[in-house]
Amino acid sequence: MRAIGYQQPGTIDRTEALVDIELPDPNATGRDLLVEVKAVSVNPVDTKVRAGSGSIHGDWRILGWDAAGVVRAVGPQVRGFEPGDEVFYAGSIGRDGTNAELHLVDERIVGRKPASLDWAEAAALPLTAITAWEALFERLSVRTPVAGAAPALLIIGGAGGVGSMAIQLARQVPDLTVIATASRPETQAWVRELGAHHVIDHRQPLAQQVADLGIGAPAFVFSATHTDEHIEQIAELIAPQGRFALIDDPKTLDVVPFKRKSVSTHWEFMFTRSMFETADMETQGQILSAIASLVDAGEVRTTLTERFSPINAANLKRAHQALESTTARGKIVIEGWQ
Repeated sequence: MRAIGYQQPGTIDRTEALVDIELPDPNATGRDLLVEVKAVSVNPVDTKVRAGSGSIHGDWRILGWDAAGVVRAVGPQVRGFEPGDEVFYAGSIGRDGTNAELHLVDERIVGRKPASLDWAEAAALPLTAITAWEALFERLSVRTPVAGAAPALLIIGGAGGVGSMAIQLARQVPDLTVIATASRPETQAWVRELGAHHVIDHRQPLAQQVADLGIGAPAFVFSATHTDEHIEQIAELIAPQGRFALIDDPKTLDVVPFKRKSVSTHWEFMFTRSMFETADMETQGQILSAIASLVDAGEVRTTLTERFSPINAANLKRAHQALESTTARGKIVIEGWQ
């Protein structure tokens, strides 16, 4: 099968950073599905792993943690899928990724592709949708009020892939006010289009901007990027007994200022369930099924903003470079093979 991989980690500008290769076709065993990949999207985790981690086994490391495709074969323990099913999923960081014609994935973290979306539109969703869902509904519990706090959620980094999904999912919660940060006219327009009630600029002090909205101190803050730069402002603006979640990787995180307000801190990592095969691992498949239902009902839209074709090393390099520029909005998807 065709695939895209690398042997040594490093910067994307190297000739060998991502390479078109041929690998043996994998075989489905246990609870695995063998999926014919139709489209993949690129996430920050792809660039972080490529820059710093070598191969898991063998000579090549295959990236990719988002895919949409068709089930071609199933392992003997699979019960929920059969060949011919159209699926979408985010895979596991502990296994080879989706940048290959054929990919193995545990059925418990797979959902049925939204019928209303094409391959690329569907491939844009899984990792960011699961991350946003787990952060909002499992870590922050945004459906449960904080006594005395404004029923409001501040999303820092609203125009990125996760932020774009978090805005839409938060809008499914009645009476929850959604505040998103964005700094450029095009990203501000994007988050408003997705449903943010208010938009503020993360390049300016956040606390005063939130106070100027006149809605009170937010119960919830979800930080998708540059958390260490905003932590003091978050401590100032969040309500007493509020809940805070983050997904990025600051070198240090000083949450001491949260103590006087008894702010709870939650780290969200969507690969936890698949890495440790937790007892509730199948929850991720259920989340994707719920997302598909929301999409097909017109309540949530794809966050696809750019398409590249075909799936090859050159186009994946373009996508990595765009993501590392930190100016991307929504999701970049690569589709089709030649």
